[in-house]
Amino acid sequence: MAIQLSPGVNVTEVDLTTIVPSVSSSTGAIAGYFLWGPAQKITVVPDEISLVNRFTGGQGPDSNSAVVFFTAASFLAYGNDLRVVRTVGSNANNAIANSLATPVQIANEDVFQALGYVASGDGNTYGSFMARYPGVIGNSIQVDVYDSASAANFANATFTSGATTRYWSSVVNGQPGTSAYAASQSGANDEFHIVVSDAGGLFTGIKGTILETYPFLSKASDAAVNGASNYWKQVIYNNSKYIHAVDPVDYTNTHNTWGKTAYGTTFARIGNSALGNTTIALTLGNDDSGTDAPLETGWGLFANKETTDISLVLTAAEDVTVQQYVIDNIVNNRLDCVAFLSPPQSAVVNQAGNESANILTWLGQLARSTSYAVVDSGWKYMYDKYNQTYRWIPLNGDIAGLCVHTDQVRDPWFSPAGFNRGQIKNAVKLAWNPSKTYRDILYTNGVNPVVTFPGNGTVLFGDKTLQAKPSAFDRINVRRLFIVLEKAISKAAQYSLFELNDTFTRAQFVALVTPFLRDVQGRRGITDFKVVCDTTNNTGYVIDNNQFVGDIYIKPARSINYIQLNFVAVATGVDFSTVVGKF
Repeated sequence: MAIQLSPGVNVTEVDLTTIVPSVSSSTGAIAGYFLWGPAQKITVVPDEISLVNRFTGGQGPDSNSAVVFFTAASFLAYGNDLRVVRTVGSNANNAIANSLATPVQIANEDVFQALGYVASGDGNTYGSFMARYPGVIGNSIQVDVYDSASAANFANATFTSGATTRYWSSVVNGQPGTSAYAASQSGANDEFHIVVSDAGGLFTGIKGTILETYPFLSKASDAAVNGASNYWKQVIYNNSKYIHAVDPVDYTNTHNTWGKTAYGTTFARIGNSALGNTTIALTLGNDDSGTDAPLETGWGLFANKETTDISLVLTAAEDVTVQQYVIDNIVNNRLDCVAFLSPPQSAVVNQAGNESANILTWLGQLARSTSYAVVDSGWKYMYDKYNQTYRWIPLNGDIAGLCVHTDQVRDPWFSPAGFNRGQIKNAVKLAWNPSKTYRDILYTNGVNPVVTFPGNGTVLFGDKTLQAKPSAFDRINVRRLFIVLEKAISKAAQYSLFELNDTFTRAQFVALVTPFLRDVQGRRGITDFKVVCDTTNNTGYVIDNNQFVGDIYIKPARSINYIQLNFVAVATGVDFSTVVGKF
């Protein structure tokens, strides 16, 4: 306690109520090609509706993005916490207003802000607006602007998007002019309207649909309404799902005033229309799913466990090179999550009789043995409600989803397989329904069969990890048990950092961990445990090196994989005690 220099009472508090915290075990992660949305950054997606709106523009996937989309959607059918990274190739560009400019890729909001377009961006390189994200569907966006003009003109002013012509007065309530803020600063003519529409119909399916309306925006950089910025660039940046504002709309006539502060400024009006309005069509947007390089870059965003907490990694239909990258650089590096892999579509779809051999060939190419990866046996056929068709989708999103379901109904240390917790959703049929003979071959090679049983649906019928070495860690439930234990206890142990390595701290650590493990034992995760943290493992040498050692011994609970039922017929007069245990 503090040393007092004169008589008095000093009160302090010492908190010894630290507990082992709960940790997430149901957070999924996926990286891949999507039609729309922020690229090369992690986005939280809680459900399929959000996935559709955020990463397809609202209309669902196309044939190029369907596999990764429905892998993610399959996972979200079981859980509500997915981290998504949209990956794009170097030739994916944002649609822009200046059709003569060199195409540009602004992957996400952070990149746009870092380039300074919100603050200034007065360069007339890409025109007045650009699509929010890279992608060809950005070419469907039209931006209409109405600047301050006479009341008569406003009453008659129209704009056309798609085949639909609208009166401005039916879209926004009143003509723009001078805002109260600008007037208070001796400024004038700062207000204008913006309407964003789906001229090509690629976002909504209906050409000309209005997507967003922004009335009475201000050209003044310091303009505010109710304490919030009303500067047109900032409002668009903060609120739009479709566009970024880059330059003044009529650059030649307006760039000397737009973006100045309101004080004493008479802002220029757009000058290319007697009615005070102009139409801006975005163009040059382009798709590019790229090669393995952008995929690996996208997956690399999940590599740091200190910044991103994930548990279940969905690899969709990645090729062997990317699957190896995920194993080597994500799960084997983090050691707190599990990757889920499926064989390539070409191994099991329309490969009657060759599926098992094809899967083993693929496993040989993968050439990885790790308890932090789980492999399933194939692909499912499911309905694509967005395009009214059926598609083949890999099962790894479902297998990861079954782990989430297991967390919800039991605990992470229960097996996700079997008839109780292993039911696959939204499967019309399997590409391959392996028989017992082939299930034996797959299982001995670390592949978990997914099987359709008449009357019992489609079921995950194995719970092995990809670890070739026989041990407790070749089972999914044991690997996930230790991930939970290690993650939770390590979080609690960090509060022992910089404390003194003495009897009190060591006893406190044991008292911290023991109730947690006892709770896991009561929930059937472990059969027994022992925590050692004393002078036997914290020797003088350990203490002198500023180290601290806690040894935690665990006997994990095991899942039942094999059941032997013996039926013994005996004669009527035989006493059971004479035959029990003899066969």
